[in-house]
Amino acid sequence: TMPSPTNLTTGIPSSKKSPPKIPYKATVLATVLFLTGAFLIIIGSLLLAGYGGGRPPVPILIIGILVFLPGFYYQCIAYYASKSYWGYSYNDIPDFDD
Repeated sequence: TMPSPTNLTTGIPSSKKSPPKIPYKATVLATVLFLTGAFLIIIGSLLLAGYGGGRPPVPILIIGILVFLPGFYYQCIAYYASKSYWGYSYNDIPDFDD
């Protein structure tokens, strides 16, 4: 068997990687966007079906879709990165650290 490669400055085997940095703020924001968008889509759909006394449903549906889509997208990336799927990383999610 071949020995694992080592880092010459510290002598630590290079096969040990640090755990990925999870962007918690961005994940919480994506969850809030996802839930808010889903709520607005449901409300807009109910208005479109005739509930709510004649309020216009189209603006609420458009805003709901525009809020839902990025939340859903980043939730999917966070989920697949947490399950270590190939091609997905927490680096694909923008981080809001100050």
